[in-house]
Amino acid sequence: MPFSKKIQEVKSYLLQLQDQICDMIETEDGKKCERDHWEKSGPLKGGGRTHVWENGNVIEKGGVNFSYVEGNKMPPSATANRPELVGRSFKAMGVSLVIHPESPFAPTSHANVRFFVAEKDGEEPVWWFGGGFDMTPYYGFKEDCIHWHQTAFDCCQKFGPEKYSKFKKWCDDYFYLKHRDEQRGIGGLFFDDLNEGSFADCFAFMKAVGEGYIKAYQPILNRRKNLPYNKSQKEFQEYRRGRYVEFNLVFDRGTLFGLQSGGRTESILMSLPNKVRWQYRREEDIGSIEQELYDYYLKPKDWIKEK
Repeated sequence: MPFSKKIQEVKSYLLQLQDQICDMIETEDGKKCERDHWEKSGPLKGGGRTHVWENGNVIEKGGVNFSYVEGNKMPPSATANRPELVGRSFKAMGVSLVIHPESPFAPTSHANVRFFVAEKDGEEPVWWFGGGFDMTPYYGFKEDCIHWHQTAFDCCQKFGPEKYSKFKKWCDDYFYLKHRDEQRGIGGLFFDDLNEGSFADCFAFMKAVGEGYIKAYQPILNRRKNLPYNKSQKEFQEYRRGRYVEFNLVFDRGTLFGLQSGGRTESILMSLPNKVRWQYRREEDIGSIEQELYDYYLKPKDWIKEK
């Protein structure tokens, strides 16, 4: 199969996955997303579909993006650890999403699956897949964390016994705020530069992760979205969302790649919540359910063994 046909196959799948995820969110929220289709010309060409919810019935802010870009020069964030890619043209595509529910008892979720190919005349294309999904609760529910990680474990199994433990640890290490000495959430899966084995096997793993997100998140959102909450709990959610913003703007590779490569800023920063707060030296009461988030839920652990 010509490599150009493989690229088109990945692109078609990602568009289908975006639709599947949007259907799930619309089912849980009851409100249709705003659909914004865009194109980009110039040195960086491409386009995408940005599907956004704001002030929905369940989702306060959320978006599911598909983007495809190509250019003649790889951006610094992509070549920093891969100097052999300097001077190659590239194509990048992916589906990325962040969902911020209204209820502080319903966790924020993030997922991303992506494909890169760097090409140069007379040489074989260099390609890889990346992605994963992770969850950020504000009030912890043990059964939700176990379900999330059990689903991540299940979608890895047919691809090798080491995949879950390797990519879970990578997720824990990646979604870590160094300046806070704190995890962003309870983790999940994270992988990048995946090109071991055949193209078909790597593509199949990316599919399993993309579809695994739906299986992992929908039951949790469904059982938490309508729980009653008070003003204090909402304020704690908004305070903890500040950590989410800090990570995305300081550390996140996808955000940096998008901005450095001249991507569409509105789509890239769609991940930021509408309402967020910072408080100076906030402290939670010892033994409170808010303090439990720090003491128990934000400590990396083998969630499957917590049953």
